Amino acid sequence: MKKIATVLVILTVSFGISVFAQDKVVQNENDTQQVQTEAVDTAAAPTLAAIDQEQQEEAEAKPTFHQVLKQKFIEGGVGWMTPILLCLILGLAISIERIIYLSLARTNSKALLEQIEKLVLEQKDIEKAKELCRNTRGPIASVFYQGLLRFNESLENIEKAIASYGSVQMGHLESNLTWLSLFIAIAPSLGFLGTVVGMVSAFDAIEAAGDISPTIVAGGMKVALLTTVFGLITALILQVFFNYIVSQIETIVNDMEDSTITFMDIISMAKNNQ
Repeated sequence: MKKIATVLVILTVSFGISVFAQDKVVQNENDTQQVQTEAVDTAAAPTLAAIDQEQQEEAEAKPTFHQVLKQKFIEGGVGWMTPILLCLILGLAISIERIIYLSLARTNSKALLEQIEKLVLEQKDIEKAKELCRNTRGPIASVFYQGLLRFNESLENIEKAIASYGSVQMGHLESNLTWLSLFIAIAPSLGFLGTVVGMVSAFDAIEAAGDISPTIVAGGMKVALLTTVFGLITALILQVFFNYIVSQIETIVNDMEDSTITFMDIISMAKNNQ
């Protein structure tokens, strides 16, 4: 029994020593890896800082859209680019004014005709119908008001008055569109003219240098073509607004014509019931 106990004690002590030795080795390995990692991190820290600094410098060196646009504007020549810019500004001002005017000129013609029919046919109150049209904004209400003013005249005179005043209202709707179309035509023309003048200047520079240098040719052509690019961009932007405005005018005019037919039917029935 003593031998068995001695053997068990020896085995236990040996197992404990081996486990302690293994733990020590693992701890030493972990400490070594930690030291190596810290050394790598310490060595990499300056590199990461340098990379961050380079990225920040690249971001600062990269020009913004405004800076690029300003640079191209100056390269194209202020004398040629300024008129094109004025065409764009004035064209956008006219477009915004027309869009606001047309949005205010739209009228719920169906509801207006229902109210007029009720006042004229049922209540036989022409004065209230006139007041309703006078207080309603839009060309449709104005045309109806002109017709009601001549209610006591013949249907032919009422129809002529409505047609004449409808033409006047169409003229108001299309006001300033000629200027917008003019800017659309002038902008690319100025761009082409600036390009031609720039090409002539480039050839003069080549003639003065006495040699065809790729730098002189490429630089002169680039500057010359910038006016055409800006002129075409201006014309495209204004053309989009022009087409939108024309479509809105057509919608209002079609509504006015359809509503006028219904209005004349109401007036005809009211005069027959007198």
